[in-house]
Amino acid sequence: MTPVDPKRKIVGGEPTAGFSTLPIWLFLVFGALAYWGAFYLDRNAAGFDDRVYAPFRSWDEIAAANPVSPEEEFRRLGQAKFHQTCELCHQATGLGQEGKAPPLAGSEWVNAAGANRIEHVVLNGLAGPIDVKGQQWNLAMPPWRDNFSDKEVAAILTYIRSEWGNKAPAVKAEDVAKARADVHPSPMGGGDELKRLSE
Repeated sequence: MTPVDPKRKIVGGEPTAGFSTLPIWLFLVFGALAYWGAFYLDRNAAGFDDRVYAPFRSWDEIAAANPVSPEEEFRRLGQAKFHQTCELCHQATGLGQEGKAPPLAGSEWVNAAGANRIEHVVLNGLAGPIDVKGQQWNLAMPPWRDNFSDKEVAAILTYIRSEWGNKAPAVKAEDVAKARADVHPSPMGGGDELKRLSE
């Protein structure tokens, strides 16, 4: 055992147990590193999906890069246009909203054998009572004839007629053109007027 030198001075007193403070800049550096790491993983880890490899960053990018049939490409156009405009009222689920818009999912109007009636609704709008799935709706829908081409209307209707369990045939742009030629001076007057049209 080494003897203690009696002449040695202890600076600052005896050591004590406790906590010492860390400089604030150290916390800031660690916080910045954690933020950067999370951002880097979010941008480059493809959601940790083991099906995704560079240069793709997500499964959606891979799906978009794969070739699709003309029918699927047409349906995707309808889906994109639906999300841009129709979804606000009819909802992404197609279930509609009380006081805003009736449901499209399971609607007898959407699932009719022909799309002539709903083509007229999309092109001319609707203002009047209409029964949808046993419930009466009396709301106004604006006309979209000036916003969409025949192809876009056909694509939207094809999408909603094949989504949410609906299984109606696709709609052709030439059929929408025929409905557009049947000029209507004001919004369709409701279900009774629509029923006078052929499907």
